[in-house]
Amino acid sequence: MVVENYDRIVEKISKKAGVEKDEIERRIEAKRAKLSGLISREGAAQVVAAELGISFDNETLKIEELLPGMRKVNTVGKIMGTSPVRTFKTKKGDDGKVANLFIADDTSNIKVVLWDTNHISLLETGKIGEGIVVEIVNGAMRENELHLGSFSELKITNAVIGEVNNEKVFRMKKISELKNLDNAKVRAFVVQSFEPRFFYVCPTCRKKAIQENGNFTCAEHGKVAGEKRALMNVILDDGTETIRAVSFHDNLKDLGITELENPSELMVQKENLLGKEMIFHGAMRNNKMFNTPEFIIGGIELIDADSLINELESN
Repeated sequence: MVVENYDRIVEKISKKAGVEKDEIERRIEAKRAKLSGLISREGAAQVVAAELGISFDNETLKIEELLPGMRKVNTVGKIMGTSPVRTFKTKKGDDGKVANLFIADDTSNIKVVLWDTNHISLLETGKIGEGIVVEIVNGAMRENELHLGSFSELKITNAVIGEVNNEKVFRMKKISELKNLDNAKVRAFVVQSFEPRFFYVCPTCRKKAIQENGNFTCAEHGKVAGEKRALMNVILDDGTETIRAVSFHDNLKDLGITELENPSELMVQKENLLGKEMIFHGAMRNNKMFNTPEFIIGGIELIDADSLINELESN
């Protein structure tokens, strides 16, 4: 079983402080209870670490070990992509610049936001770019992004990074902790489901096809044979909050919805879905039409009862 970020930081605190993991976790839960659950487990762990005099400053961490709220972050990663440099007006009316790097190591990947013109010039002049391994010193984690300011260092390093993990990272979160643009995993119950909605896509590029006079047209491929697809909205609840979620055609089967064209069977499947607990992978987005947050489901894990029992017993 892959060790989650929370487990990693608890283990590090335990080793550095010479305190049993059970005691560390007890202090973390006590801290969360004192703050009425308004702080994540990872955030509470960092507070407990500070109280024990434990600091991770000057320690080079793997990308998977970077947690929201960390300061003075040091890490090494290979640049997998960059974004164009954007300009903006500062509060003082000056011109500012911002750019993004996407770096990865063998454990995970992360978006790095550059605010300092000296760092951005490395990108603009081609001194750094895709495939280059860079060392970051004194960065700051904001949510799930690593931000570099004028006190941070960004430099090329001779460190060798072979295979990297450039798959999209989904971190386990409570629904109440979700923010716009988060990629996350939530473990929740389906408490409400809605009728599926149908639409048509181009069979080549999978983009939406427009229906006119019985024919379908794709903006890229012209006249096409439209492929019928479906989506369904559900409400998820994990005990901290509820969220409207959208499951597209390819994930409906994992939800247990297979009889889209059979109304009576569909009704039974929708009823069976209610109260079902699963782990949902996805991304938070703002619905532009209704200006409300929604969770776009990208994958679903069924909960294995035996594995869950083993996990609980091991704790």
